[in-house]
Amino acid sequence: MQTVLITGANRGLGLEFCRQYAAAGNQVIAACRNPVKAEQLAALAKQYPQIQIETLDVADFNQIDALATKLSHRKIDVLLNNAGVYGDQAGRGFGQLDYQTWARVLAVNVLAPLKLAEAFLPHVQRSDKRLIVALSSLMGSMTDNTSGGSILYRSSKAGLNAALKSLSIDLRPTAVGVLILHPGWVRTDMGGPNGLIDAEESVSGMRKVIDNFSLADTGSFVKYDGSALPW
Repeated sequence: MQTVLITGANRGLGLEFCRQYAAAGNQVIAACRNPVKAEQLAALAKQYPQIQIETLDVADFNQIDALATKLSHRKIDVLLNNAGVYGDQAGRGFGQLDYQTWARVLAVNVLAPLKLAEAFLPHVQRSDKRLIVALSSLMGSMTDNTSGGSILYRSSKAGLNAALKSLSIDLRPTAVGVLILHPGWVRTDMGGPNGLIDAEESVSGMRKVIDNFSLADTGSFVKYDGSALPW
């Protein structure tokens, strides 16, 4: 049995991660901005009592520190940075970029996962699995970008990839691993109804990649099916 901390746990992939990890008998710390409104997560926690719901806005670094202190006695096998925002809007591309929104996208998608890694590193180091995971996107790949657009989201995921690649090198001597995952184009609120796969298939695949992770794989950027992705 492992302990997994999941951010953005109230919907989409985060909620499905909670469901699958809990169903497999793991302890789940499910963090979201507003648990009072997280009705699906609350229902899931009634079904699986090992789900512990915590309040966390990942853009509020004081909240991150407070939660790390509250959970100081816990070990965390997998720190799963799932929370993220898209930000790009029709009609607000280059020439009309919304810089305030861009700053928030960078804060949530890039800064927050690194802050969480800093705050919860002691918890991860006490565990057996010792793994930090972040959900990125193929849209963060320079090589794959042949269509342009989505400047806010693309730049945030490229920044996340760069930061986590460095983190994987920095943490390798401590035997803490870092894994960067692309969930695929999933039918969620963010991915939209035209996605190619559903959340259950995506999360099932990512869990297999996480389960099979070894320190030799640290810093890898991989798809939900385990295939390597270009930077």
